[in-house]
Amino acid sequence: MLKVIVIILSCLQLDDDLSVGVEAFSRIAPAVPIIANVIICENLFQVLTISTGGRLHFSVYDKYLNGLERVIKKMKSQSESSLLSAVRSSRGEKILEVDGTVTTQPVLEHVGISTWPGRLILTDHALYFEALRVVSYDKPKRYDLSDDLKQIVKPELTGPWGTRLFDKAVLYKSISLSEPVVIEFPELRGHTRRDYWLAIIQEILYVHRFINKFHITGIEKDDALSKAVLGILRVQAVQEISSSNSVCFKSLLMFNLCDQLPGGDLILETLANMSSSRELDRGNYAVAGGGMHSISALAMVSNLGFVFGSSSSNPSEAGLLVGEVAVGEMSLLEKAVKESRDNYKKVVLAQETVDGVKVDGIDTNLAVMKELLLPVTEVGKWLLSLVYWDDPLKSLLFCLFFTFIIFRGWLGYAFAFMLLFFAIFMVLTRFCNQGRPVDEIKIIAPPPMNTMEQLLAVQNAVSQVEQHIQDGNIVLLKFRALLLSIFPQASEKFAVTLLFTALILAFLPTKYMLLLIFLETFTRYSPPRKASTERWMRRLREWWFSIPAAPVVLEREKEDKKRK
Repeated sequence: MLKVIVIILSCLQLDDDLSVGVEAFSRIAPAVPIIANVIICENLFQVLTISTGGRLHFSVYDKYLNGLERVIKKMKSQSESSLLSAVRSSRGEKILEVDGTVTTQPVLEHVGISTWPGRLILTDHALYFEALRVVSYDKPKRYDLSDDLKQIVKPELTGPWGTRLFDKAVLYKSISLSEPVVIEFPELRGHTRRDYWLAIIQEILYVHRFINKFHITGIEKDDALSKAVLGILRVQAVQEISSSNSVCFKSLLMFNLCDQLPGGDLILETLANMSSSRELDRGNYAVAGGGMHSISALAMVSNLGFVFGSSSSNPSEAGLLVGEVAVGEMSLLEKAVKESRDNYKKVVLAQETVDGVKVDGIDTNLAVMKELLLPVTEVGKWLLSLVYWDDPLKSLLFCLFFTFIIFRGWLGYAFAFMLLFFAIFMVLTRFCNQGRPVDEIKIIAPPPMNTMEQLLAVQNAVSQVEQHIQDGNIVLLKFRALLLSIFPQASEKFAVTLLFTALILAFLPTKYMLLLIFLETFTRYSPPRKASTERWMRRLREWWFSIPAAPVVLEREKEDKKRK
């Protein structure tokens, strides 16, 4: 079918200056699943038009089609070869990509402290690595991508002697392995090979997660696998015709993209529901609502000469002929993708504002945080002034007001009123400031520090953190001493206090308990109680300082001198 498309377009002798926009491409191209997909069509258009100013010229499109034809022939020759034939035959796995066969582009496998060069093979169900021996390859290791083994596939850093220096590797981890496997793709500049392999490995992993999550079976499962395979073919074609190394491969693979887009789970859910509805309507080879529909991915792959899983060599026998694009109307999948892309644009705009307000330097960030928390600190200072009775009249009125609210059981209403106040404030601000520019927060930047001052600031910060950790450890050790009765007199007082507290919690109603805590807190420094409070706080500190800490013994782990 692809060859027919290329021949027809070449026979028309179209002008090279003929071009289309993103809307036309996004509507027409997904009708042929090998060319584009509803989910990734806009991203594919951006890649193809990166040098033509947002218009897709026929000459670029023709190169793209020719690239697709070459990668299809390459994949067919790999799948029909004897490579891994004994291993692949049980599941009918098809080879999607091979690397490590050229000495200038090796692939290294790191397991623990051992490293082996070899050949890496990706199929539609698993990842295989064949370690290179003297004259041949070792027995392939299989890293499954189809079963639910809690797999983790992510980028990883590698380097000599276990160091983490070079960002050129992929980590594979699952519950079936005792330790993770790191596969490195050495290259002089950048990490394009690693990014490409990471994207296509994750695409196979994500499509199987989609299949397992929605319990997709039969030819619908084969159709989902076909979508992932066509996506990998498109990425390979773009690699052939693109001279840029900045192509984001994940944005051209539908299951990778759904993992990143906001609402991507809804897109996959819509896709699964459409698959279920097609399965119900397969008996009469029709779809709900009738009309003309695009060809399915499975039928497209079958026409190209591939057979996946249990699907028939003749797609009409399986009954899956239609895809997700309908002529003259938007399908449910297209609507879900459009909504997700609209949300993604909002996320991008929001992220741009986030990136714009980021500043460098600890002192500068502290200055920004101090300014942002200024209202909170002011409210805190006001409450502390009420607690310490700096203005007795205001403190008395505040105490009486909240005592009445707690006594009547209106505390929940008070919090509801506070939330209502914030909601009304936000609505009024929206209407009053509509159309006006947003007021910027003005921060007084701290004076710049030289290198020595920055080192001293870091040292002081580390010392303060260390002091806080030490104080925390002392508190924990003293509580341990109280529980173990290392100082019996203090432990007896502490036990009696816990007993009275337990009785209060057990028999006193919650309303009165809250009232008691509030009155104790807010009348502690009132004029009648201030002297007694200071005296009791002094006795409490003296009691706390008299408690010894539980003993601690530090033991250093003995190093094994016979370590190999």
